[in-house]
Amino acid sequence: MTQSASYPLQLTTQGPSYPPSEVMDAEGNFIVIGRVNRQAPDGGLSSTWSRAIVAADSPLPAFGQQLPYRIVRELPATLSPADQQLVLHTLPLPLPCSNYPMLFAPAQQPLASQLVRPSYAFHQTPIPDLREQDGRRIGTPITLGMWVTASGQLNVQLSADRRHATFELAMTGLIPDSLYTVMSLRQHDLHPVAPTRPGPLGVPNVFMADAQGRGYYRATLPHPFPDPASPGANRVINVIVLWMSYQMNCGGAIGWFGLGGDIHAQLKLAEPGFQTLQTHP
Repeated sequence: MTQSASYPLQLTTQGPSYPPSEVMDAEGNFIVIGRVNRQAPDGGLSSTWSRAIVAADSPLPAFGQQLPYRIVRELPATLSPADQQLVLHTLPLPLPCSNYPMLFAPAQQPLASQLVRPSYAFHQTPIPDLREQDGRRIGTPITLGMWVTASGQLNVQLSADRRHATFELAMTGLIPDSLYTVMSLRQHDLHPVAPTRPGPLGVPNVFMADAQGRGYYRATLPHPFPDPASPGANRVINVIVLWMSYQMNCGGAIGWFGLGGDIHAQLKLAEPGFQTLQTHP
């Protein structure tokens, strides 16, 4: 069985299908780079990796189901100058067009689902306890043109005894001088009946992009790839690089609000991965 594997990281703005994106524009529309739900010519559902501006009032199905998004307009692979200048925003709270029944930080923010906050431009997100004299590093708008320059590579290496796996990420084109975290997505985190809580890929799961937008991250997890047929198996199936709008790490939680409220997926595997890897307890 394969001892190591390498994967390209795909540019995105999307976590799960709902909300459709973890990034908004100034008009309150989702900026989607990921799987865009459309009505297929035969009346069914088409979900292909592409780009679009999607309305926040798109139809919302039950968790685990899919419906076509209400597409405001398509976004081409090569952005127009106007699209490059779109200023990126957080999602407001409660999260719009969201059906994910997950509390992301139950010990830290048990009432997160009841909070009400507006959408903030990324560079104006109110960092808790920040004072002007503390020297906020990001003070100018973060645009879509800046976001889409990101790319990266993920390498996974099993330990000799196959009890652990080390994940190593090398990235370029990130938002310079800013805080990122890395999360793991497991096979049952999006289970339609009993989802498990997504967690960090290692703790602490933070890194800083340097002044040139370069980033590096390394973490070792115990037994992340159990035999899928074993009782209780919950394999890691994806690794997601998150830009943190509040520029905070949340310990054992990936964020306080999740899904665009304070975490914003920028790179991930386009498809579930690691099928050739298996670890032992």
